[in-house]
Amino acid sequence: MQIQRRTLAQEVAERLIEGILNDEFTVGTKLPIEAELMKMYGVGRSSIREAIKILSIKGILNVQQGVGTFVVSKNIQESLESQMDKAQIEDVFEVRSLLDSKIAGKAAIHRTEEDLKSIKMYLDLRNKLAEENKAAECYEADINFHVAIAEACGNTLLKEIYIIASKHILRSFESSHNNNTEPFKISQKIHTRLFKSIENKDSEKAAFIAQQIVDRIY
Repeated sequence: MQIQRRTLAQEVAERLIEGILNDEFTVGTKLPIEAELMKMYGVGRSSIREAIKILSIKGILNVQQGVGTFVVSKNIQESLESQMDKAQIEDVFEVRSLLDSKIAGKAAIHRTEEDLKSIKMYLDLRNKLAEENKAAECYEADINFHVAIAEACGNTLLKEIYIIASKHILRSFESSHNNNTEPFKISQKIHTRLFKSIENKDSEKAAFIAQQIVDRIY
């Protein structure tokens, strides 16, 4: 699975939230019509509709068919992703390190054959790109290897938290590894062992190896 980037609709939703918090759109008032919102934010109709749907689900907007879309609340809880955007990278690493072992153990229990194919694809890609010294691509393949394991763990909430954290880990790789793939070559063997333990449905071993990777014992 590729790391998910923020969609246009999510970006529009965030900008609408900013407008509501800044009293550009006050509680009780009607939002501009779709055509005006499209012009304001430079996006298509589908992105506007999806953004409104997102905020309707959150209880911020209320769509009244044939009448318009109204702002009904300013009680906006900051999203986990926004909180991680503001967090120190060390804190994000700590969140991920707390999750890795648990996720790997659960993935060994719940993984499907399709999950294994995805995990193995990124494992092999990680190795290939490291050997070719293609740093940026290697970093993303490494993150996607771990995200694919999270996809297999059977717990949607754990998966979503992990994916959000992984986006920030990727950015830290890009800024701190100085286009160096040597650590990824060195750690390929232990990542292969992690894959094998998940393939063999050895939950205890998968959790142990995942913790070794987090602690960089390889």
